Order: sequence, then structure tokens, then C-alpha cells
Amino acid sequence: MSLHGSCRRVVGVARRSEVAQQALDMGIVDAASTDLRAVAEADIVVLATPVRHILATIPELAAVMRPGALLLDLGSTKSQVVAAMNALPVALAAVGGHPMCGKETGGLESADANLYRGATFVLMPTERTTDAAMLLAHEMVEAIGAVPLVMDAERHDRAVASVSHLPYLLAASLMHVGIEAEATDVATGRLAASGFRDTTRLAASSLDMMLDTLLTNREPLLAALDIFEEKIAQVRGLLDDPVGLKAWMAEAQCRRREMFR
Repeated sequence: MSLHGSCRRVVGVARRSEVAQQALDMGIVDAASTDLRAVAEADIVVLATPVRHILATIPELAAVMRPGALLLDLGSTKSQVVAAMNALPVALAAVGGHPMCGKETGGLESADANLYRGATFVLMPTERTTDAAMLLAHEMVEAIGAVPLVMDAERHDRAVASVSHLPYLLAASLMHVGIEAEATDVATGRLAASGFRDTTRLAASSLDMMLDTLLTNREPLLAALDIFEEKIAQVRGLLDDPVGLKAWMAEAQCRRREMFR
């Protein structure tokens, strides 16, 4: 089945019946259910839930999916997901996936058909990944306008701990700093402007999604936190060194501009 263009049929499975009905009413899916068996005839099954729910669902799919079908997930951490996929029956194909895009708001109301356009979409091979399965996964990623990038799960988890999961923790930490500051001086909230809003945006992310993300990537995240603590100690020492502080700031400014040209 080619994914360039439109799918023949899209079936949605939700945990809550009201969400399934909403997807139907919005025309997002052709059919919707709360029963996992609704995917029994699917060519591709995409799991797009918090990671721990993905881990619980993968074994259930072993008895539901048809032989030869492809399972792809969108979880933010991959090592545990790939391990769970490796335990699937050999008749099923599976590829781990993680699109590097998203919003801090959830729900169908926040759905955006252009969300994936131009975004890196990481694909992780598993023991259940055939050449045909990886080709199909590439076709699907390209059909939604994303750019596929293949890497192993452990490397992925180390990288996203620094550039995705740590930023969430920093945003949440900044909010806690703001909460304490406002408790001391109520004017603090009135002075919080675009800089504070932009740097704390991730703190508004889905709690269930981020909790699962953090809990399933503990060791790489702890390593990223160690590096961050070193950087905080470094800048603390530079506050009495204007020349050194400016050089430190300039390096960050230059690398930021290079990374997001």
C-alpha cells in the first residue's frame, strides 16, 4: 500500500468513547471505537499515547493485528518501546518512531495537519523490522511531510534527554522559581513578559505524556542534568567576570543561530 496521497481508510481507537465520537464528528477518521480489535484489518497501526500506555498496549496487539501488518509508535522514548516490539510475534512488523515536533496543548482541538511538515521523524529499527516495513515507514513519514532519520533507540534516548526532556524540566523549574518569587512579591507575575512566557512554554505540556517520558528515560536524563548542573556552576562563577561571562554568552548565541538558521 502506498502512502503517497490518501489512505484508503482511517480507523481511530480512543480510550474514551466521547473522544472517539469527537474524531468522527470532526471528520478526522472514517470509523472510531474504544475496542482495540478495531485495528484487526489495518495495514498500519500507529500508537500515539503516553509511553507507558504504549508499552502496555504492544503485547495486546500481538493477538489483534493481522500477520504482515506494520506497527509504528510515536512515543518520546524508545529503548523500552523497542524492547517490547522485539517480543512481538515474528509475523508482525514493527518500527519505533518519534516525530520531533509537537505542541504544549493536547486534544483533538489542537490537531494540525501541518504539524509534521519539515520536522525530523526518527525511525528506530527493531528485531521485527523488515526491509519492506522500513520502506513503508519511510513512505508514511514522507507522506505527512516529515523527514525520516534512522538511528538506534539508545542513541536516540541519549540525544533527546538533552534537547527535549531536559528543556521540559527546566521550563517547569523556572515556573517554580516564578511561583516562589511571586509569593514574595505579587508584582512578579505582572512583570513576567514574553521572555518568561517563551522559556516556560513547555511547562504547559501534557502531564501524562511528560511523566511517562521522564520515567522511561531516567538514566539519560540524569546524565543530562549532571551536565546542566555543571553549566550552572560555571555561569555562577562567571558573574564576577564580565569578559568571561560575555564570551560564554556569545558562544551560546552563535551556536543557537547556527542550530536554528
